[in-house]
Amino acid sequence: MKTEVRPWPALWALCLGFFMILVDSTIVAVANPVITAELNADVNAVIWVTSAYLLAYAVPLLVTGRLGDRFGPKNMYLIGLVVFTLASLWCGLSGGIEMLIVARVFQGLGAALMTPQTMAVITRIFPPDKRGAAMGLWGSVAGVATLVGPILGGVLVDSLGWQWIFIVNVPVGILGFVLAWRLVPSLPTNNHKFDFIGVALSAIGLFCLVFGLQEGNSYDWDARAWGLIGFGVVVMIAFVWWQKVNRSEPLVPLRLFRDRNFSVANLGIATMGFSITGVMLPFMYYAQSVTGLSPTGSALLMAPMAVVTGILAPFVGRLVDKAHPRFIAGPGFLVFALSTAWLATRLTPATPIWQILVPMALIGASNAFIWAPLAATATRNLPVAHVGAGSGVYNTTRQVGAVLGSAAMGALMTSRITAELSSVGGGGVSAVAGEGHFMGGQLPEIVREPFATAMSQSAMLPAAVLMLGFAAVLFFVNPRKGPVVQAVPVESESSPVRS
Repeated sequence: MKTEVRPWPALWALCLGFFMILVDSTIVAVANPVITAELNADVNAVIWVTSAYLLAYAVPLLVTGRLGDRFGPKNMYLIGLVVFTLASLWCGLSGGIEMLIVARVFQGLGAALMTPQTMAVITRIFPPDKRGAAMGLWGSVAGVATLVGPILGGVLVDSLGWQWIFIVNVPVGILGFVLAWRLVPSLPTNNHKFDFIGVALSAIGLFCLVFGLQEGNSYDWDARAWGLIGFGVVVMIAFVWWQKVNRSEPLVPLRLFRDRNFSVANLGIATMGFSITGVMLPFMYYAQSVTGLSPTGSALLMAPMAVVTGILAPFVGRLVDKAHPRFIAGPGFLVFALSTAWLATRLTPATPIWQILVPMALIGASNAFIWAPLAATATRNLPVAHVGAGSGVYNTTRQVGAVLGSAAMGALMTSRITAELSSVGGGGVSAVAGEGHFMGGQLPEIVREPFATAMSQSAMLPAAVLMLGFAAVLFFVNPRKGPVVQAVPVESESSPVRS
């Protein structure tokens, strides 16, 4: 049975679920104080509510991308959506912190099953001359979702309670399942042999690497943290070696990286993952601890970034279909870096709000010029059989970049706070730090200036990392006139379970 593919309705159906899982990456941060109080948990346990999700999300991505190639992206997306939705209900009904953390792990696994399939389907159902516009929409969803999370979280926590940041996913998940089932086409599958050794090595290596980076600050970067990170690096080197010598069918075909654009896009998205996390952390601390804004009020300061990204990204996507990716992503990275540096200089106790909103809006505009060209160019020339694997690598790189950004910013912020506060005389600073007042609420006036200076200095790191992204995308080459991945106009009858 052959049927015509309708790519745009399919994309909108996929974007609903994709938006939901990315919002969940950031929505919990606002609810942490309430969860701490209502579940009688300590701060370290509550931090794991977010860490468990990100860990379970990042580690399986290489595998789930390949599963989409083997069993069909639609099948994997729908299974992931069911797992994510049920786990969301479980989170909302959790009566203890341990149960909530376990439920968040299953949420992360569901998200990992879904994410690579969105890119794979876009690449395979859109013709080459429309793929940039499609990736523009996908990119706007990715950019806006990570910024909407704190805003939506604040509204739900203030009005309905922390449980509703999870329960709200249930009706959205059901709607997303129905739309994806009806609108996303079935696509031909590939009878890949499964690389069990590669799966084991990638899972162990990524787990140790991501866990070590996430928790390094908690262990004061002692031998345990560095040992775990080092072991993860060694295992990932072994994974790469195995992919090279595996003559059967590796989990990640290394020939993907012979495509310069794929390699450059992965480097670029790693710097994006690092920098978005890196910008948000010091800014949120500044907004709450220095200016005294509530979590919701602090998140609303980021609204211009989300709005501008959402408006511009679809238009930029159309440019991707016509222009060299270097001339779109390059200015995007440069403006993002300069706007971040500008924002960093304005993190002072006396700065008017409008001087924060202007660089925020510019950051949003620059984001729109980055997501679409990176995603579209990364997958444009990949063979159909490896689109899922390529999408898995791309999304893994983004997540690892975000984890690395969180770890680096945590260490830098701690270092700069210690250095700046040491210059303030008197015992009041020690008392404030000892009582943990930096965790929430406005700081005493005596320490606002040095604390703001520490946040300003810390925010310069993502600006510097973005310049690496700018340098990387200058090496983009013009994609081939006839890309390998062509749109798929028919459904496949290759398996009884439609993908």
